[in-house]
Amino acid sequence: MIGLGAVYAVAGTMFLLFAALSLRARRLGHAGFYALLATSFLAGDRIGDIGNGVLVLGLVGIAASGLLTRVSPPEGEASHPRGNAIFLAALVIPATALLGTLAFRALPVLVDPKQATLVSLTLGVLAALAVGYAWLRPRPAAPFVEGLRLMDTIGWAAVLPQMLASLGAVFAVAGVGDVVGKLVGGAIPQGSLFGAVLAYAAGMTLFTMVMGNAFAAFPVMIAGVGLPLLIRAHHGDPAVVAAVGMLAGFCGTLMTPMAANFNLVPAALLGLSDRNAVIRQQVATALPLLGVNIALLYLFGFA
Repeated sequence: MIGLGAVYAVAGTMFLLFAALSLRARRLGHAGFYALLATSFLAGDRIGDIGNGVLVLGLVGIAASGLLTRVSPPEGEASHPRGNAIFLAALVIPATALLGTLAFRALPVLVDPKQATLVSLTLGVLAALAVGYAWLRPRPAAPFVEGLRLMDTIGWAAVLPQMLASLGAVFAVAGVGDVVGKLVGGAIPQGSLFGAVLAYAAGMTLFTMVMGNAFAAFPVMIAGVGLPLLIRAHHGDPAVVAAVGMLAGFCGTLMTPMAANFNLVPAALLGLSDRNAVIRQQVATALPLLGVNIALLYLFGFA
């Protein structure tokens, strides 16, 4: 059945093309960075934990050495002869992702139902690429050249989601969640449901702000607070606890520069003089949303 392997193959091939284009342009730092990313996707399951660890160190080394230079975004508004109709090709991606997810889960024959969404999203990207070629008739390399330009504009922050999600797994294995659970358990009044809900949701927000990604904070907070206090002690619904906890974490994502790919990169792409301008605008939304998530978990997460 088609699963994550196919998704990784498509992503790895894309980064391999980026490496080849960078090498042709004699940008060796960029070529090495994208080649390592391609190796991660194409052969990560074959090189083992040590191999992947060395690969990550290589990525960090290239980024820290200054060889991976960011490219400034083009000034002024881009225009296209077809106007806003050009975005119709991009709409192929979410449409395919939605329809494919529903179809593959209803008929689990070709695609692994657990990976139906990711496979459908990948198919959507390929379908949009095909539509773009047929409709706009660009040079064969044009989509990849423009994709490389966008990646060069974002820079090393493009790999932050993977890095931070891995950090969360490392923290969970190291027992950080148990330590957090003991500290929180000692601070919460005995038997207080609201105190446990507040500690869990606020902890997800704060850990996300520190780690830059709710997926990194989740293993720590679910192991330290969510599972022992909310689910076991107060008999909370695991689905609600997990889902609302992630939403509380996303409130932290809106308020931290650690989520560089979400908050700092857009400011750079827009050419804003204040690198934290995006965060300043989002705080007024994030804090009320956190309050709403706390209320939702407290009111609907427990029988």
